Amino acid sequence: MEIVVKRSARRKKTIQARMVAGKMEVLAPASISDAALRAHIEKLQIRLEKRIYPKDDLHLSQRAAALNERYFRGSLSWNSIQYSSRQEHRRGSCNCAARTILISDRLASLPQWVEDYVIVHELAHLIEPNHGKRFKALVNRYPLAERAIGFLMASETLEAKGV
Repeated sequence: MEIVVKRSARRKKTIQARMVAGKMEVLAPASISDAALRAHIEKLQIRLEKRIYPKDDLHLSQRAAALNERYFRGSLSWNSIQYSSRQEHRRGSCNCAARTILISDRLASLPQWVEDYVIVHELAHLIEPNHGKRFKALVNRYPLAERAIGFLMASETLEAKGV
């Protein structure tokens, strides 16, 4: 993560960090030593990264288990579910034979209800491998499915425009 430090004589005590254009911007008093500032930056960086990317494979496993209980009565089982940085064009994928699910790590920054839709979508593939009527009925058990699809379509449109 690129870090930009901005010191100010007007700032007396507080040190603040925020994300600006993909960079961590640190606002600090001009009087603070470099060593003291480095220690603060390390702590702030960890906190910012957790806020931006708080989700991990354990999170996915817990969400999948909860969604399985709620929408599939706990009837599904899988061998693994994990984030993947190799999902460039897909939001998720399910290998029905191996019973493994991959979710694009790009979804970690989206609202939870959108990620939940993708998880339900991939869980439904454990029952129905295609995208036919039966599959759509399974996915539509998730009440925000249509809304999440719209959100994802709008996000893709903005992404394609470079916004």
